Amino acid sequence: MTENEFEYVAPAVIFPGQSAHEVAYRTAHDLLSRRFPVEALEILEPALEGDPDNFGLRSMRAWAYMLRAQLAKAEAELRWLVERDPSDAWSQHSLGRVLERQDRLEDALGPLRLAAVMSDDYDHHAAVYRVRNRLAQREG
Repeated sequence: MTENEFEYVAPAVIFPGQSAHEVAYRTAHDLLSRRFPVEALEILEPALEGDPDNFGLRSMRAWAYMLRAQLAKAEAELRWLVERDPSDAWSQHSLGRVLERQDRLEDALGPLRLAAVMSDDYDHHAAVYRVRNRLAQREG
């Protein structure tokens, strides 16, 4: 390792009642919020090997793929999440954003609309508006 490189090591502290998966989730969330998706994936992959259906860990992995612009992987992960919980506004919105980033605007509009209705979040409504405008420009 050169002096410009660093290695992020997950904290070894596990509080009573917490599992290693919860620690992986918290650590990955911290890394992703600071925009370190590669390091987050290094934490998430081993945790997901032990619990491949963990919704929270898979949400973190989808976020990491989105940050890395690995859009096909992000889409697959988000579709899995939406299938298991269609009422999760974050998954719906993220799926719509990934489809939008792939310029699949017609496909993006459905999940974006669902997220906007479920959350009533300004950013979710703005995404619907943006995609509808892009579709109108494309048609016009």
